[in-house]
Amino acid sequence: MEKWDASYDVVVVGSGAGGLTAALTAQLKGLTALVIEKTDQYGGSSSLSGGAIWVPNNVYLERAGLKDTMEKAEAYIEATVGDRVPAERKRAYLTRGPEMVKFLHEHTNHVRFEYIPGYSDYYPEAPGGFPQGRSVEPVVFDLKKLGEERKRIRRANLPTYGMVMNAYEFHKVNMITRTWIGKKTSLKIGMRLMRSICTGYRPAALGEALIGRLRLSLMEAKGDLWLSTAFSDYVTEGGRVTGIHAVRDGKPVRIEAQHGVILAAGGFSHSQELREKYLPHPTSAQWTSAAEGQTGDILAASLRLGARIDLMDRVWGAPSAVPPGEKPFFLVADRGIPNMMIVNGAGERYVNEAVPYHEFVDTMYAQNKPEAPTTPSWMILDQQAKNRYIFLGLFPGQPFPKRWLENGFVKKGSTPAELAGQIGIDPARLTSTFERFNRMAQKGEDEDFHRGQSAYDRYYGDPTLPNPSLAPIAKAPFYAVPVVPGDIGTKGGLVTDACARVLQEDGTPIGGLFATGNCSAAVMGETYPGPGATLGPAMTFGYVAATYLAETKQVNRMKL
Repeated sequence: MEKWDASYDVVVVGSGAGGLTAALTAQLKGLTALVIEKTDQYGGSSSLSGGAIWVPNNVYLERAGLKDTMEKAEAYIEATVGDRVPAERKRAYLTRGPEMVKFLHEHTNHVRFEYIPGYSDYYPEAPGGFPQGRSVEPVVFDLKKLGEERKRIRRANLPTYGMVMNAYEFHKVNMITRTWIGKKTSLKIGMRLMRSICTGYRPAALGEALIGRLRLSLMEAKGDLWLSTAFSDYVTEGGRVTGIHAVRDGKPVRIEAQHGVILAAGGFSHSQELREKYLPHPTSAQWTSAAEGQTGDILAASLRLGARIDLMDRVWGAPSAVPPGEKPFFLVADRGIPNMMIVNGAGERYVNEAVPYHEFVDTMYAQNKPEAPTTPSWMILDQQAKNRYIFLGLFPGQPFPKRWLENGFVKKGSTPAELAGQIGIDPARLTSTFERFNRMAQKGEDEDFHRGQSAYDRYYGDPTLPNPSLAPIAKAPFYAVPVVPGDIGTKGGLVTDACARVLQEDGTPIGGLFATGNCSAAVMGETYPGPGATLGPAMTFGYVAATYLAETKQVNRMKL
């Protein structure tokens, strides 16, 4: 037998929230853990995300007086996920998720969340749905606490000009020109910026705060993390995974995992080859907001072991605008503002613009037709919307960058007909769509797609309007930007059981192999129940896998 270059109880592949939670749990439960990360920055797509977790009935919701229950959560999961996912996995998530949140709260000094008031479940009118929301987000974190590790965290580099805000604060700031609480929240964020400038305080929010808190906790728990270390294959013995082959700083290494390997390596969003093989067409790696290292590295090796895969044709959909040569803008709040509509290539609306983002992308593909293409679609707004609301990272009244107008990313017209000419749509058809939309907006009722009827539709809307989601598109000039079916990650991968063990085609587990996050088939199936329904399961099943390994080690000790 070849010698091991390193040996740990648990080896975790991937340094996002799921991987860090798995390693942290393992360390806190008496195992030695190593996290490997293929890039030179830790955090993965989790660091680029909103950082919220959707875990029903957790301790922070209880403290907020939300009165969530297992029964309500089960009703909601059944209404949204349905039978696409085995009952035991859904039940495991609803049971172990709150356990994970409580464990991290009680056993670390840093992993802390707070409730996001009013950030609705994505289907709040469904049985068990919460219009007031179930999501919690990480408390703003000072990156200085990481010491030298601060230089290695993946940064989101959001276009906020140095101002740091969490999801709750952004929701208020988005209405800075419309509400007093928007102005007050903006002042609070400005003071945070001044503190940062004057004192060296380095605040981080959203996904960066979550990863920073997990990383600091793992450091204090004495867990190891290797950057620039790419998984290449498994080491097996007698059909059981006993370690991995990897390449660290260009050199091959062989790492023993005495109790198990936990995969948290993300999906395959950046592999055009795998996208072409599995995802609906058209598809492009340029449309994803996932971290660049997500190329499905563990997939081929796992299939060679006989692993079963599922949901490979699904993504965590993210309608996006992609300026030439730039990163995608994930359109979340942008689709909730009034004075805006989205049309297909025939100049017609085809969807409630404010629906949850994954549903929007599903509809884009379902409605894509040669005579009325939806890839791209066109997001149209007027000058009043530009003056009032944040759009594509630009503050109210801030002009579009010149390069966007010059390279054709932003189209501009003084009339609907002129705008139609810019985007290649029949002028009469687009003018008719404008007129119908404006008539409905004047009445505050979307007769075609019911925009504004759901609590989720209204969340990012303008609370000063009768229907927060609707206002006429009437003040010239008019603007249009192309919208493509982007993603924040793929959601298909290795099938796992309630213990996060990777299963073979016959349903039996592969010894020593576990998976969580986007490299595993999502426990949410084909849907997306609420904000943080990606990170919540990733962290939960990372915790479940590490707990299983710790308990198995304890049982084996007792047998001896």
